[in-house]
Amino acid sequence: MSYYDWSVLTVSFLVVLSLSLGGVALTATLHLVGARWQCEIRPLAKSLFALLPLAFVLLLVLLAGGSHTFPWLGHLGSDVHMPGWYTMPLLAAREIIGLLFMGYLCSVYLKRQEVADRSEADKESFHNVATWIPFFYVLYGTMVSWDFEMTLMPSWHSAIYGLQNIISNFGMFLSFLVVWVFFLNAGGKLRANVKDHIPNYIAQMLFAFTLLWVYTFFAQYLTIWYGNLPDETDRIYAMQDGNYTFLWWSMIFLKFVIPFVTLCFPGPRHSLSAINFVAVCIIIGTLFERFNWVAGMDGKGTLPLLAVVVVGGAVATIGFHLVRSAMRKNQILKV
Repeated sequence: MSYYDWSVLTVSFLVVLSLSLGGVALTATLHLVGARWQCEIRPLAKSLFALLPLAFVLLLVLLAGGSHTFPWLGHLGSDVHMPGWYTMPLLAAREIIGLLFMGYLCSVYLKRQEVADRSEADKESFHNVATWIPFFYVLYGTMVSWDFEMTLMPSWHSAIYGLQNIISNFGMFLSFLVVWVFFLNAGGKLRANVKDHIPNYIAQMLFAFTLLWVYTFFAQYLTIWYGNLPDETDRIYAMQDGNYTFLWWSMIFLKFVIPFVTLCFPGPRHSLSAINFVAVCIIIGTLFERFNWVAGMDGKGTLPLLAVVVVGGAVATIGFHLVRSAMRKNQILKV
């Protein structure tokens, strides 16, 4: 497999990880702000957490891939900032420990959520765990974005990249949640359908995250463009003007232009078809974004369509069965 084929596996890991942790982060945040509709999506979030073992297996495969995953391995220059960060034992340790810790924390959160109404002590214990979820979600997400995207080119750094990456991935999770709920409701698969006003609430969050994404994107782009330093601009221009230029400009259109123009008006935010159209655009745009950051560093390469079908299809199939099994275990599905 070439590096560009292997990049599909990296993107698959990042997507699976975002979906597995996104549900827990969303419900914890909704609990902390006192949102009344949090109970509507709790069962679905718990089911998506079943993807975490798949994310862990993908992580181990990527770490075993060595230079296929991390092209800098064995090719570090003398001008690398913090060279100790670029050591395979340290990288593997922090990523494995980080994922295991997040798995443990989220498991504790979900278990205490189940018994939160049993007593005041259980309610307080659940609340205490919930306060840590957003903090460690952002901290861990920043580390993952650095290791699997930003530092793939060791000389390239951005102080805002971790935040931009987390905002982008969480927007993708919200988009997936909208589409998922729509198909579950339309197919009559759920024992109790998610109420129709929930997509409207998520659409408002999608609009907010669209603005946050374009803000962090432009803040990073403007700083790099204004500084005009080759170490910073070369990677951006390679993605923007190289062989993956279609993915770059499609990303802008799918993640900002369409969502902003659609969701800035109140009417589309109450239309299931409009919300789902925007959500699908954001999902596709985020996949383009992730692949471009992983594979488009030097502006070269071809689209690995076969790897997308084989690797992406295999990961999606395994993930589907894991989530469906969890939904049956949690008695969410009718059958």
